[in-house]
Amino acid sequence: MKSIEECRARANRLKLMIFDVDGVLTDGSLYFTDAGTEIKVFNARDGQGMLMLQAVGVTLAIITGRNAPCVTWRMKNLGVEHVYQGIGDKLKIFHELLAKLDVKACEAGFMGDDVIDLQVIDACGFSAAPADCYELNRQSADYLASRPGGRGAVREVCEFIMAAQGKLDDALARYLPAPSVDEK
Repeated sequence: MKSIEECRARANRLKLMIFDVDGVLTDGSLYFTDAGTEIKVFNARDGQGMLMLQAVGVTLAIITGRNAPCVTWRMKNLGVEHVYQGIGDKLKIFHELLAKLDVKACEAGFMGDDVIDLQVIDACGFSAAPADCYELNRQSADYLASRPGGRGAVREVCEFIMAAQGKLDDALARYLPAPSVDEK
């Protein structure tokens, strides 16, 4: 893991932040109905963090190994346009996405929790992992969230990036109550 100062410097450059799904946006559990439909539980605060990060100008993307319609719906709900599912070679898609968006690797971040994510963690400019990630991810990521996957880790990372870019106060300001008459 990098020093907090180096993490901030790396996060400050980001134009693109990519997230894995299972174990990052969810707790990693896989739920199936009797008909075989996959169901996932997403954290609303993580989603709000993603909305805020997009609002300050960071493009978001998803690269995940599984393929589930509920991911498509959730990302559509959050306005995430770049969604890649059923991906075995995440590094290949990472490079294709960089080329498509004309973004350098040092301007891209990735958050992943398991071994399938390690190559992208190594290739990007800023990497993060949830608190309950696989040990090799813990050792490789620039930033280790204090929260587990699906339980606020994504929100924490989104806020870290916004703070590093000096945009967190502005991102939060639109949600804060207006000053009272006595304070004016």
